[in-house]
Amino acid sequence: MASAYDSSNSADRQFVRTAMKAPMLEQEHELDLARRWREEEDEAALHELTTAYMRLVVSMAGRFRNYGLPMSDLISEGNVGLMQAAARFEPSREVRFSTYATWWIRAGIQDYVLRNWSIVRTGTTSAQKSLFFNLRRLRAQIDDTDDGVMTRKNTAWVSEHLGVPLRDVESMASRMAASDRSLNAPMAADGDGQWQDLIADESAIPEEQVMAQRDGDRRKEWIADALKALNARETHIILQRRLCEDGVTLEALGHELGISKERVRQIEHQALGKLRKALVRIVGDPETSGLIPNV
Repeated sequence: MASAYDSSNSADRQFVRTAMKAPMLEQEHELDLARRWREEEDEAALHELTTAYMRLVVSMAGRFRNYGLPMSDLISEGNVGLMQAAARFEPSREVRFSTYATWWIRAGIQDYVLRNWSIVRTGTTSAQKSLFFNLRRLRAQIDDTDDGVMTRKNTAWVSEHLGVPLRDVESMASRMAASDRSLNAPMAADGDGQWQDLIADESAIPEEQVMAQRDGDRRKEWIADALKALNARETHIILQRRLCEDGVTLEALGHELGISKERVRQIEHQALGKLRKALVRIVGDPETSGLIPNV
């Protein structure tokens, strides 16, 4: 009894054989099919047009088979690109549909490879995409077939050839040389310890959390004492402008207080000067006293 896997492979082979047997189209007939689909939405014309260029999808998918992804999925994504090309093709430009469709097919397959080659998204910029799809070919040209770290000379050559930074070449070479690894996978055969155990905890330790809380409370007390040096209007402006998560605009405060926004700015500036003098009087030097937190 044939397995589901064998049945799937058989169907894929049958699809490829059918695609390669489809007759080629003359340019006039090709343009006529494209016009019928674009102007009349003739599905029979669309079917004949796309069927004739399934071979182009199969050929393009074969160029990306070394990325470890199923050939059937590459062909499926290429077919999506082919359909997009058929939907956007303009017969009035009088170019061959195959020339236009090639870009869409390649783009669809490349996007699929970038999304599925690794758990972590690869190639988020055009330069990185170019590097991802050309690095192996360029390394083969200079006989750099080692999966390890590239030499400085070879890295510089690839960087100059593709116009990308050296650090991008080094990073991409390192990523392509190693496969994805689960953080829960054991580090040794005996299963003692996982890779995630090596990740440093960047959160503050309990002692640092207590110290930060204490320092924060002390700063609040100092600021509260310093605010007593301001009058009611100055305090209100400082609270609304400087001590709120979403500071109020000068214009809004001016409307609230019945003064111009320029006058609000002047009062705020004067209040900040008073506040600064009051804090220095209370705590002394701002840095040595801890008024200004270490970043």
